[in-house]
Amino acid sequence: MRFALYFGNRGFMPAELIEGARKDMVEAVTEAGYEYLIMDRDATRYGAVETRDEGRIYARWLMSHKGEYDGVILCQPIFIDENGAITALQDAGVPILMQAYPDEIGKMDFAHRRDAFCGKFSVTDVFEQYQVPYTVMTPHVVHPLSEAFAQNLHDFAAICRVVNGMKRFTIGCIGARTTAFKTVRFDEITMQRHGINVESFDLSELFELVRAKKDEDEAVKRKRKVLEGYTDFSGVPEEKKQMLAKISVVIDEYIESYHLDAVALRCWNEMETYLRVCPCVLLSELNDRGIVASCEIDMCSAITMRALQLATEGPAACLDWNNNYGEDPDKVILFHCGSTAQKLMKEKGKVTSHKMFDKEDPGSGFGTNEGRIGAFPMTYSNCKTENGKITVYVSEGEFTEDEIEAEFFGCGGVARIPNLQRKLIRLARGGFKHHTTVARGHVKHILEEAFRYYLGYDVVSVDD
Repeated sequence: MRFALYFGNRGFMPAELIEGARKDMVEAVTEAGYEYLIMDRDATRYGAVETRDEGRIYARWLMSHKGEYDGVILCQPIFIDENGAITALQDAGVPILMQAYPDEIGKMDFAHRRDAFCGKFSVTDVFEQYQVPYTVMTPHVVHPLSEAFAQNLHDFAAICRVVNGMKRFTIGCIGARTTAFKTVRFDEITMQRHGINVESFDLSELFELVRAKKDEDEAVKRKRKVLEGYTDFSGVPEEKKQMLAKISVVIDEYIESYHLDAVALRCWNEMETYLRVCPCVLLSELNDRGIVASCEIDMCSAITMRALQLATEGPAACLDWNNNYGEDPDKVILFHCGSTAQKLMKEKGKVTSHKMFDKEDPGSGFGTNEGRIGAFPMTYSNCKTENGKITVYVSEGEFTEDEIEAEFFGCGGVARIPNLQRKLIRLARGGFKHHTTVARGHVKHILEEAFRYYLGYDVVSVDD
């Protein structure tokens, strides 16, 4: 991640404080593990911006580095001039973090007093007037070399990843929506209006491409080795391994050819009927290597999975709100057949035959990656697309160490979510689906900031 650094100025305030701020901010950013761009000190007075003319100089400098920075840090060493700031940054096109220096007791004389506490409101007010999105964090004023600002930087980096990764991306829709699953309907035009491009592929084409693959194809051989190294394939018949490898190669070809950032797959029941395998483990492997993959053509889940992946820098999973856990009102079993990434599982999974398909059509369902989800703090989210809007919820909970009996099919985990029963009613009344998406860590504040202020999603609360 790389941040462009902006330093504000105002003529009657202590100018020597700006030089210190330039040094502090460079140190803070590099110590946090990020890169920076900084305008030359001689480009303006003190290398800072006060007037509109200086703002134009900064804007031209920023434009000359377009594509080289992920966000801007607007540093306010003093009560800065808001006119120069908005002129400089109104077309930045990336998230902007507002940082303001604290005053120090014992240094409130004219030579040292900053007044940035007050000045920060002047800047945010004008940015609101111009409708330029920005980020503010706690505390209101914070020194760049403090631990609090180091955390601000890490959170801001996550916001930048989500915003920049979600503004423009492409989901591959592989297969038509299953008729029985109206719950996963989606509005493609609404997605496009929010920068999400959809590429659609018919399952019949995928089937023909799979059947054209030969066992001796090098890509198929390589893929089989990858899959066998990914999870426990020891109980899978040879012909099923080959078929799964071929399907995985074809999906990879779609991803490469169409530059897909995510996929949603029609996973049943045509694959089981005609190809005689279940593709769960293939989605698991995609998610584990950083390519969002949702099942059951759940395009909306693919959206929040991508956001969670960007925020946490780890895999996300699409799971069913599946079972109560005894009589505990705040616990629920979240489950899916086997598409969960290994990185989210307690231990290595085992590829089995899908018990649901085996009941009616024995031998048609090899490909589920069975196991258990590990214990960790988690964020969960999902969305719906209708009437031109993406409406999204985000909340937090944790996966626990609670056991699920061995006979429980698929990959599941016990989640504890405070006030779960009330939240489930809100999800039902809100028209949200039977899926939710999860990732490791508590990043609700990151996602809500990105969704609400930068991406233009309607954020609804299930926590109030």
